[in-house]
Amino acid sequence: MLTPTQVAKFAVEALEEKSARDVKVLKTEDLTVLANYFIISTATSTTHIKTLADALEKYLEDRGEVTHRKEGYRAGGWVLLDYGCVVIHLFLDEIREFYNLERLWGDAEVVTL
Repeated sequence: MLTPTQVAKFAVEALEEKSARDVKVLKTEDLTVLANYFIISTATSTTHIKTLADALEKYLEDRGEVTHRKEGYRAGGWVLLDYGCVVIHLFLDEIREFYNLERLWGDAEVVTL
C-alpha cells in the first residue's frame, strides 16, 4: 500500500506525462479529514480531461491504488478522482477559474513532489 505522498507523487507524474497544465499540489492534511492532498490541474478540452482521468486511473491502478470515487466524467468540464488520501481535480480552464479551489483552500501549503 502506498503512502499518501507516494499516491500524490505518482498522480503528478501521470498528469505530467499527459501534458496537464498548471498542476498544483495542496497539502491539506492539517486542514481537513477529507484528504492529505488535493491535486488541481487544467486540461485543454473535455477529451483531454477524459484522457487525464483514464491515464491517472491506469497509472495508479498499476501501482496498487484503486479509485474510490469518480465524479463528472460524463459531463467532462470537471472530473474528480478520489483516492481517499488524495483527491484529484481535473478542470477546463474557465471552470477552474470559476471555482478557484486554490483560493478556497488558501491555507493549504502548496508543495512540490
